[in-house]
Amino acid sequence: MTLAPGEADLSTELSQAIAARVREELARRRLSRQALADLAKISISTLEKALAGRRPFTLATTIRLEEALGAPLRAPAREAASPSPGLAPETLGAYSRTAVAWLQGEYLTLRPSFEDPTAVFAYRTEIAWEEASSSLAFREAARQDADFTQKGLVSLSNQSGHIYLVTNEQGQFRLVILGRPAIGGEMYGVLATLQAGQGSHLTPAAAPIAFIPLRRVTQPAFGRITAGGAHYDDYRQTLARVTDKDFARFFPGGAA
Repeated sequence: MTLAPGEADLSTELSQAIAARVREELARRRLSRQALADLAKISISTLEKALAGRRPFTLATTIRLEEALGAPLRAPAREAASPSPGLAPETLGAYSRTAVAWLQGEYLTLRPSFEDPTAVFAYRTEIAWEEASSSLAFREAARQDADFTQKGLVSLSNQSGHIYLVTNEQGQFRLVILGRPAIGGEMYGVLATLQAGQGSHLTPAAAPIAFIPLRRVTQPAFGRITAGGAHYDDYRQTLARVTDKDFARFFPGGAA
């Protein structure tokens, strides 16, 4: 069978280079894959399979994508051989450094105290670009329990729009899921971690969590903040927003 002009598959190397450019454009423009497929008048299935490497791009598909994005996607093979600087791996959302500049900075981080349910645990989290991983990374500081200070990488999903702070230490995971920032830059969500007990005992635990730009807090207090302490009422009200404003939901267990 003879293929019509434009229907022939592009080479594997060129297809991989085009996929990388498309992911970069999606991250830079905060555009969903479905939206791009609609603009290019191709099926979402075709786009997903090509981006995942399960099928090569065709010339016709590539031209439609270039017209939809208003940007060239084909480049010399030697250019494509090197990963684009300032672009996160696809496993983290393939976002570009410039597209996530708004997320970088220091945050006051609040969650309930696991030892005292009436108290609030407060510490600092810094989010910054890390050259070694070519992605955003986070690092905690000013924790009262310094031995449990966390660090890891930041993933951004084009599909959900949520932000994930992932710690992976020798296969042991800790995860923070945050919604998009509110108008003041605050982010609210869920922490899934392990609570330390007696000896080496660890128990899976989940709790609401809030990230507030540190520049917006006057003389922040860190550590375990109890009733009557500095900022206690403000911190409690801030944490309450996680569920009050439906940033996250906690479902009760028990038999049906």
